[in-house]
Parts: sequence; structure tokens; C-alpha cells
Amino acid sequence: MVLPALALYVHVPWCVRKCPYCDFNSHGVGRRAELPEAEYLQALLADLDADLPLAAGRELVSIFIGGGTPSLMSADFYRRLLEGIAARLTLAEAIEITLEANPGTLERGRFAGYREAGINRLSLGVQSFQAAQLEALGRIHSGEDAEAAVREAREAGFDNLNLDLMHGLPGQTPALALQDLERGLALGPEHLSWYQLTLEPNTEFHRHPPCLPDEEILWDIQDLGHERLEAAGLARYEISAYARPGRRSRHNLNYWRFGDYLGIGAGAHGKLSQPSANGGGLRIERRWKSRQPDAYLRRRHDPRGFVAGHRRVRAEELPLEFAMNALRLPEGVSIAAWDETTGLPRRELASRLAAAREKGLLVEDAERLQASPRGLLFLNELLASISEG
Repeated sequence: MVLPALALYVHVPWCVRKCPYCDFNSHGVGRRAELPEAEYLQALLADLDADLPLAAGRELVSIFIGGGTPSLMSADFYRRLLEGIAARLTLAEAIEITLEANPGTLERGRFAGYREAGINRLSLGVQSFQAAQLEALGRIHSGEDAEAAVREAREAGFDNLNLDLMHGLPGQTPALALQDLERGLALGPEHLSWYQLTLEPNTEFHRHPPCLPDEEILWDIQDLGHERLEAAGLARYEISAYARPGRRSRHNLNYWRFGDYLGIGAGAHGKLSQPSANGGGLRIERRWKSRQPDAYLRRRHDPRGFVAGHRRVRAEELPLEFAMNALRLPEGVSIAAWDETTGLPRRELASRLAAAREKGLLVEDAERLQASPRGLLFLNELLASISEG
């Protein structure tokens, strides 16, 4: 059986200040903190060493460095990290290596160092260009900072750039949301992630909710924004991701196609597949590492290693786990992918999807698992029908 593609996720947990909407494993340290780069690099490579048996004989198709704020680390840190990864794993010939960066944490000239280190794709966390919205979101940059960061990235030789923009922000109107999109599009990104603000548990916004636009305004923003992005030549290939031809994120596509990934760093998660012993489908395990940075650093001296927990995905969970990713893609996936991943008979899939088809949530195609336009809008309802099957 052919295993899924394999990617690597690297987590850098520090940021200048924790944003009130953020539910990622990030820890504010202020602007002048000296981060333990040498120690963290040692820990990351030791973490990777411990995971290497899980990746034996497989090549990496992508590397994604997220956070936190990875752009707090130096270019030399990433040069040594990528050298260490390349010495341990086989890299695909045209591997995609992405670094998340925040415009408010960049020193002049740092992008050039990142590019020289081997990073070939940047993802800039802009979120908004407007001062009032940025203040409400707790961001530390301005719209002008974001534009300057894009200019510097281009000067450094980056020709694959993503901008993160949020909509449905406190006090936002459709006109303000479109102004953000226009400023973003004017910068000519190859990729744009455009997603709605949600109030996640364990965040400041969840504890003290801001006043968000009502549902009718949110629908207007979504419809107008989608139309504008498509008109600008950025095709939607995932619910909140738009890209120019040939610039879809390989790393994120691997997630959504239920691919495998190693996860190293504080709080990083991984998913690994092995052929099932009975010959049907795959045996899938999820693993996660120690979350707190200090505890993670101590783990490099701990014989138990960096893994804080792991669990096998049960056969009955596979349909929902698979669908939660695959159905985010407007193009869907082939039914053959269902067979290969779950090992469950197609008749079970058919029984789970019958109600969804009746509601118009799925495209009528016997060879594909694909959400209809209505299904993309009501994805939770579609997933519930699969989960309850």
C-alpha cells in the first residue's frame, strides 16, 4: 500500500504579545526578550531524531514553520535548522519551505537572510490594514508596516508570498472588509488566506467577546470578498484559501488531503500512517509534544523524549477525520482515496452520505467525495451527517 505524502511542521512558540483571538500555542515575551535560540535548535533536532523511525524511507514534500511568531528567530537559526533537517531526511526536489512572519517583528534585512537560509515561501500575518481593526485585534504592526514587509520580501527574492487577512472583525462593514482586500491585492500576492474571525475557547475574545458584525453583514462580506478575489485571478481551492495558478500551498493541501506530517517543537502535533496489519486501510496515529516552552526544552535531557501524548485513530473515527479535511477542498477527493485511507467498504460511505445528498450538501458524483456550493457554506451540517452515519 502506498503511504500518503509526508510533510514536516516546526513550531516556534514565542511571540511579542498574545493576540486576544489567538488559540495557538503561543507565549508573549515582549519586544526585547532574548530567546534561547541555541537551546531550542538543539531541542528541535533531538525531537526530530526521536521521530525519524516513523519516517524511514520517506521524503518530505514540504516544511512549514509556524507559531507563535517564527520571524522572531534569526536567519542563522533557520540556516542551521534546515541544514539539520536535510542531513536527516530526504527532501523532495522542489520542496516548499514556508515561514510565518509578522510585519511588526521584522528587522530590516532579515528577509534576505531567511531567503539565503533556504526558505522559499513567506506567509505574512497581516490580518487587516486598518488602524482601528489592528488595535482591536491586538496587533503590533500598522498597514504601512505590512506593505513595507511585502516590498522587502520581494527585494529579498521571494516570489511565493501569502497574506493572511481576516474578516468579520469588530465594527467591520462590507466596505471596510473590501478595502482590506483591495490593499492586499494591490501588493500582488501569489496566495491569500481570507478567513472569518471566530471566538475560540481559551482566548481573551472568548472570555470577553467583542461586538462582531451580525449574520447578514457577515454573509455580505463573504459573498463580496469571494467575488472580488476570483475576479483578481486568485482561485478558491479551500474554504478560506485563494491562489494564483501553480501557487496553492503544498503543505496545506497535504493536510486537507489527509496526508502525514511530523510535528516538532513545543506543542507541535503530528499524524503518521502505517499499513494496517489486516491489510485493510491504514493504521493512523496522532502524536503531540510538550506545550510549555520551558518544559519542552527540559525534555531534551529526559529519556522519555518530547512526546506528551499519542493516540491511535479508531476505525469508526476515520470517516469523520477524513471528511473534515477533504471536504474543505471545493474539488473534493476521489472515492478511491476513501478506500485507501479508511479501508471501510463503500456501502458504509454511501449510507453516511445519503442524507447529505438529499439536503443538497454534496455533488452527485459516484466517483468523488465533493461538497456542493451549499455544502461549503454549511460544512458543519455536512460533517454532522457523516459523523452520525
